[in-house]
Amino acid sequence: MRIPIIRKNIIFAPDAKRVVARYFMNGDERTQNMVARIMLLTENQVYNTLEHTLREFARRHRNISKIFYSHCEKIRGIIEAMQIDYTTLSDERKMLIGSYCTMEYSLESAAFFNPSIVEDFDQSDLEEGEKRVIISFRATGEGHISSIVFRRAILDKNNDLRVMKIGNYIDKAEIEHKTHYNKQRFQMKLREMNISEKYSNVIMQQLPQEFEYSVLQKLVHDILNDPTIKQSRKTALEQMVWLSDSFYDIQFKHDSDITERVIFPISESESRGIEDARFVRFIDDDNSERIMATYTAYDGHVILPKLISTEDFYSFRVMPLSGIGATNKNLALFPRKVKGKYAMLSRIDGVNNYLMFSDRPTQWNNPIMIQEPKYTWEFTQIGNCGSPLWTTEGWLVITHGVGAMRRYCIGASLFDLDDPSKEIGRLKQPLLSPLEGEREGYVPNVVYSCGSIIHNNSLILPYAVSDYSSTYGVVDLADLLFALKNSK
Repeated sequence: MRIPIIRKNIIFAPDAKRVVARYFMNGDERTQNMVARIMLLTENQVYNTLEHTLREFARRHRNISKIFYSHCEKIRGIIEAMQIDYTTLSDERKMLIGSYCTMEYSLESAAFFNPSIVEDFDQSDLEEGEKRVIISFRATGEGHISSIVFRRAILDKNNDLRVMKIGNYIDKAEIEHKTHYNKQRFQMKLREMNISEKYSNVIMQQLPQEFEYSVLQKLVHDILNDPTIKQSRKTALEQMVWLSDSFYDIQFKHDSDITERVIFPISESESRGIEDARFVRFIDDDNSERIMATYTAYDGHVILPKLISTEDFYSFRVMPLSGIGATNKNLALFPRKVKGKYAMLSRIDGVNNYLMFSDRPTQWNNPIMIQEPKYTWEFTQIGNCGSPLWTTEGWLVITHGVGAMRRYCIGASLFDLDDPSKEIGRLKQPLLSPLEGEREGYVPNVVYSCGSIIHNNSLILPYAVSDYSSTYGVVDLADLLFALKNSK
């Protein structure tokens, strides 16, 4: 049975004009040569060169002079190693040096895809049948580096989206790393990442049960500064550092619009991008609410599943996930606890759907397989397309299936509310397949989503079009649930 889906005529497309002023490091030797040249300039030449740069770029960024100044601070050690008294440099010379350590990066130049949608905390001043929503996207630019960006919109009584105007600037967050760590949990994550205990134990044996970030960093860097260090040991110690850097808080300015806030790769574990954030509005047992999301951090070699949470979209807490169930992509948190425990979907083997329960939202073990490929359009793999949706009939899970020619389609399944390991029904045919006009893009023949909501008795399903742009469709919820309950 085919379920009708109404494709809405709205496209979220990449916009190369959305740029961020990013720190640019060109290597120690080149940076030293650049600083040396700037040091030969007179103060008047410094002022004129800086003024020209500000005239070209100030209108494109909020407070770019502050950005220049902070980027100069990042290479203070290099400057002082050149026997230059940093404290005697004028603010203008520091800002000019910082401008040479800055580059514009176009966040969305390559793709704007993998959307996820959640209800906004603010539902005031709306008409009947309307809902204010926040949509997240994976924005991808040069070098396939991905970040998370947001749009705010209102769904009306006809399930049409009215998207709010996009802000003029990009706001990068202030970062605060975690300062204290539990030794046992840290060692557990090191083992899950297959970091050699032969090298890590030398460091861990010198640390107390509760240790400070700065102490770990110093111990590791003292060894890394040894020029005779073997590459295998260096790699293991570098991975220890980027694991410690993976715990942090980020804070956006309150005068920034949500469309201006970008969660850009921060830690070394994210250096090649932040992928597939699945946002969900989580309601705890005490009825407190927060927005949480799982995402995949990638450094070009290793993936690290992470959890991000916020109560206002200004402050975010980021933590890596641990446990044998948090070792691959495609994790999606349930919007509430099930029988007193957090619940999570995953695809730990890259092929099948799994279910896990936990007392903590960051620790996941004992995965239970609940689905495997069954129909031809999902023979390669099956996975979730975002967090499960609570309905009176059961947990509605939007899935993706990969078939011949690596063609991605979107399906749906229904699971028991009290025991989500029990499948009630599953669509035999895809709910959504790529149309002829949706087949071309960054990755052809793909429709994919990272999260849906229910509104006006309808499934609101945002989805990516061939990993290039995004749109959304609407499905009658009663029709979908009827088909699922009668699918076996």
